[in-house]
Amino acid sequence: MPAHDFDAQSDAVSLKKDLEGSDHSALIKILAHRSNVQRQDIKRKYRELHGKDLEEDVKSKIGGILKGHDFQHLVLALLDERAVYDAKCLREAMKGLGTDERTLIDILCTRTNQEIRDIVAAYRTTFSRDLEKDVVGDTSGHFKSLLVTMCKGSREEGETEDLSKARKEAHDLYEAGEKKWSTDESTFNTILGTRSYVQLRATFEEYEKVAHKDIGKSVDSEVSGDLKRGYLCIVQCVHSRASYFADRLYRSMKGLGTDDDCLIRVVVSRSEVDLAEIKDKFLLQHHKPLSKMIEEDTSGDYRKLLLEIVGP
Repeated sequence: MPAHDFDAQSDAVSLKKDLEGSDHSALIKILAHRSNVQRQDIKRKYRELHGKDLEEDVKSKIGGILKGHDFQHLVLALLDERAVYDAKCLREAMKGLGTDERTLIDILCTRTNQEIRDIVAAYRTTFSRDLEKDVVGDTSGHFKSLLVTMCKGSREEGETEDLSKARKEAHDLYEAGEKKWSTDESTFNTILGTRSYVQLRATFEEYEKVAHKDIGKSVDSEVSGDLKRGYLCIVQCVHSRASYFADRLYRSMKGLGTDDDCLIRVVVSRSEVDLAEIKDKFLLQHHKPLSKMIEEDTSGDYRKLLLEIVGP
C-alpha cells in the first residue's frame, strides 16, 4: 500500500545516508512501505538531489557476487516499474545459452491482457527487441505456440459464460486429449490460451462431466514437459492465481537450497496485486505461514526486506 505521509525528498535523503553506512534498516523500511509509483518518485528525486541514479548507488554500495547478492537483487527489483521488471526477468530467462522456461510460464501465462501489453512495450523500450520474436527464437513446438498466443495479450475478457460453447469446447478438449492416442495440442492451445477465465471455469466444469476427471489430471497424464507446466499454470490460475503463486513460493523454498530468483520475482510482482490472498492460500495449502518459511530459508538484510514486504 502507498505511504500516506509520503515525502520523496525526505526518503531520497534518508536512502543516501543509509547507503553510505552498513546498517540498511532505513532503506528496508522505506522501500517495503512505498508503492511502486512512490518508489519511482523517490528515484527521480534522488537523481535531482544527488546527481546519480539510485540504482547505481545500490549496485556499488550493497552486496556483490560473494555477499549480499540476493539483497541487492531484491532492492533493484523493487526499484523497477512493474512492467519493466517483468520484461527484465523475461530477457534474463532467454539471453545466452539455455532458456528458463519456468520464468516464461510464471510471467506470460499469469498476467492480464493489459499487463502483457505493458510488458511487451517495456521490453521493446528497454532492450530494443521484440518479445514475441525472442520467444519464437528461444522455444519450440506447441510450447512456443502457447507462449506466442500469451504474448499477444488477447485473451477474451467477457464476464459471462456461454454454456453451449462451454459444453462444445469441453467435448473438443476430451476428443483432443483423453479420447485420442496422442494429444491434439493445437485444440488445447486455442481454448486454454484465448478463452476468458469465466468461460474456462464453465468449460472445466463441463469437461469433468464428460471425462469423469478434472482437466488438470487429464493434462498431467496426457501432456509432458514445459507444455504441461504451461497448461497446468493456466488451469490453476483459472481457479485461483493466488493458489498458483502460493505453490510457486513453496516450491522455491522447500528442500535443500532456495530458488531466490523465483522467490524475489513472485514477492515483488504480486506485492501490490494479491500478496495478501497468496499468504492466505499458502497457509491453507502448506500449513505454515509464508513469513515463517521465508524466515527459515533466508538470512540477513535479504530476509529482513522480504519479511517487511510480506508482513506477519
